[in-house]
Amino acid sequence: MRATMIHAPGDIRFEQRPDPRITEPADAIVRTVATCVCGSDLWSYRGINPVGDPHPMGHEYVGVVEEAGRDVDTVRPGQLVIGSFIASDNTCPHCRYGFQTACMRREAMTTCQAEYIRIPQAGGTLVAVPGDPDPALLPSLLTLSDVMGTGWYAAVAAQVKPGGTVAVVGDGAVGLCGVLAAKELGADRIIAMSRHHDRQKLALDFGATDLVTERGDEGVARIMDLTHGVGADSVLECVGTAESSAQARRATRPGGSVGFVGLPHGVEIDGGDLFGSMVGLRGGPAPVRRFLPDLIDRVLSGRMAPGKVFDLTLPLSEVAEAYRAMDERRAIKVLLQP
Repeated sequence: MRATMIHAPGDIRFEQRPDPRITEPADAIVRTVATCVCGSDLWSYRGINPVGDPHPMGHEYVGVVEEAGRDVDTVRPGQLVIGSFIASDNTCPHCRYGFQTACMRREAMTTCQAEYIRIPQAGGTLVAVPGDPDPALLPSLLTLSDVMGTGWYAAVAAQVKPGGTVAVVGDGAVGLCGVLAAKELGADRIIAMSRHHDRQKLALDFGATDLVTERGDEGVARIMDLTHGVGADSVLECVGTAESSAQARRATRPGGSVGFVGLPHGVEIDGGDLFGSMVGLRGGPAPVRRFLPDLIDRVLSGRMAPGKVFDLTLPLSEVAEAYRAMDERRAIKVLLQP
């Protein structure tokens, strides 16, 4: 098969690799129907995360089960399936509490920008898509593997409630999906922080009621102005930088909550400041598996269409161009199909 490999910062190649095979009874082999480039992949592409030896890339996928190990009894060959970027058994104590990304047998998915994928812990990781979905729904289904699931978790972690005021820090695919999640969870006011016209337009389409272009101190001041000095009830931090993290906490009202899902880089939190703010923090790698059944139903029913975050579609063989397009902000998110 062919798969994506990163050899050095900026050096993405689509090359021949050994076909994956079942190595454990809980494995499954999935033929990729769609995959994509994630904003977090750019940390390595830009050299912010060390690359080291050449290695595979990709953690988002929708595909068809080709083969299943003898211990896999929740999905079968021929089914269209979606799974999380973290494989989990869905039975350990952490999974039962709904935090599958902390599964005691977890494995990170890092080989998904490929024609075929080995899925460990397939019975707990994969969720079958019922029926024969319209191919037009494929982009939205693909978002559930990560960005929509992560945006949803950000909203849940921030305790978004009907009638509440929400601010979303970050206008990448996760932030935009966070806007959609806040809308679905009943927020009355949703403030999207964005400087880019195309992303502002999509944020409004997803349910944003206000746009804030300022950042840092000015961004916090603008949110305080919009909320008459109170701050937002819930803030979704979807970037992961020191500036975005501080901005999110400072824009939250006392007693409010921050859901932080941006992969942290250089983030430090002062205990005294946090203590005095009375702001609640929850975040981390999104337990996408917890939300998949509900989100799949919302997409299939037409209730939400998060696939709009894909504004460029390319053949998987052109994955290097997909990375360039996202790195240069020519695309919000790129859909890749074999």
